[in-house]
Amino acid sequence: MSVANTITVDTMFEDVLQDRLDHPQTWKEMVDVAITDHGVIRSSYMSTTPSTQAVTRGTGAALQLFAETSNTLTINDGRDLGLVVDLADLAQSPWTKPAELFDRIGHLLNEYIETQVLAQHANWTNFGVGDLNSVGPAADTTAITVTAGNVDDIIRGAKRVIRVANGQSMMNANGVGIVWRPGDFELLEAFIQANGYITADSALKEGTAAGLHYLDVDHYFSNDFAAGHVFAAVKKIQRLGILRGTYGKAHTIPFPAADSNMFFSGTAYYSRVDIGHLAPGGLTSILLDVNVV
Repeated sequence: MSVANTITVDTMFEDVLQDRLDHPQTWKEMVDVAITDHGVIRSSYMSTTPSTQAVTRGTGAALQLFAETSNTLTINDGRDLGLVVDLADLAQSPWTKPAELFDRIGHLLNEYIETQVLAQHANWTNFGVGDLNSVGPAADTTAITVTAGNVDDIIRGAKRVIRVANGQSMMNANGVGIVWRPGDFELLEAFIQANGYITADSALKEGTAAGLHYLDVDHYFSNDFAAGHVFAAVKKIQRLGILRGTYGKAHTIPFPAADSNMFFSGTAYYSRVDIGHLAPGGLTSILLDVNVV
């Protein structure tokens, strides 16, 4: 015998919007960020370097020439996000809160910055299979299949290329960072767990996290790469300009216009970001575009 009663059940409504799976962001760690209201940031580097000359006593010195070239970072790449919420929806929904909407908007705009920074790989120096065994930089475009058996070779090879490019002093001052894909980072974790004593034991017990310092390199991961690319570089060399007047500004707009004759019966929540990029001339040899399968 079965009994099937018709009943009503109590319902609990949470008043907090469910968390979103935000993308990891590495640009604040890897690049030199300038937040400014200027449209153009201009710097210069010595593009023709003079060489020392032999001295003959009693004769005149042969004066040498040098040349400087301008570096220009232009902030003209804008991205925005605005959300409009009907007044009734705003009143009736416990989840649609301005603070949470702006939090989402901020995360999405920062993820756009991450994607755009990693999309600058065409301005960096290629690093591929040929660079793993070369005594110097081969600038190879042949893609590397990353494995737990060669992830350390990639790390050492990247540092060698930077040293050959005379980047040791900047490497000492700023450190080196590699932004892996999540799968590559997992292979790095497997390598760490299989090698050494204290570090291996620690990795086995506690695992690894973004920002891990291993083999004198800071390791991060991102989901926003263009396919087939990983970023290895002396940190804070790649430059990013952000317009101060728009970044992080939260605008609440009541009754936003729908067209020339109408308006929305609601409130708009709006923010934007304007950015520009620069791989500084004379320093691209220490910014590596690691080509991967």
